[in-house]
Amino acid sequence: MSGPVLVLVGPPGSGKSTVAALLARAYDVEARDTDADVEAAEGRSISDIFVDSGEAHFRALEREAVAEALSSHTGVLSLGGGAVLEESTRERLSGHRVVFLRVGLSEAVRRVGLGSGRPLLFGNVRARIKATLEERAPIYESVATLTVDTDDLTPDEVAAKIQEALA
Repeated sequence: MSGPVLVLVGPPGSGKSTVAALLARAYDVEARDTDADVEAAEGRSISDIFVDSGEAHFRALEREAVAEALSSHTGVLSLGGGAVLEESTRERLSGHRVVFLRVGLSEAVRRVGLGSGRPLLFGNVRARIKATLEERAPIYESVATLTVDTDDLTPDEVAAKIQEALA
């Protein structure tokens, strides 16, 4: 199957974008982030899309961005944290090397920060992250071919673990 060298999935704060860039450099390929694709196509931030157009509109844009990236990108692909909620996206991930970057609640809160600009984390950030982790963890696990725990690891260490496991 053609497409990305590998795909990174995980919740906010798991390090997907940072680790994707490190892996892309190591594999001498391009890194791509579907959240950045959506923002570029819309000319506005994800937070603005959520506020002005709603989550359903954002999810439709995200679904299209993921489908396009999975079919055309040949580097390391990072998906937005909620992309796997879409059944068609989960189906498209079949046959790809998908790495789930797992992060614990305390670490996710520390990384995301309480002043988060992430649209689904408005309000009680810790409670929202906890609910997000609980809801999505089984979905991330179901699409993953490899799971890497990122707590207490630097992005470089996470990237090294992935390279070692996939060697």
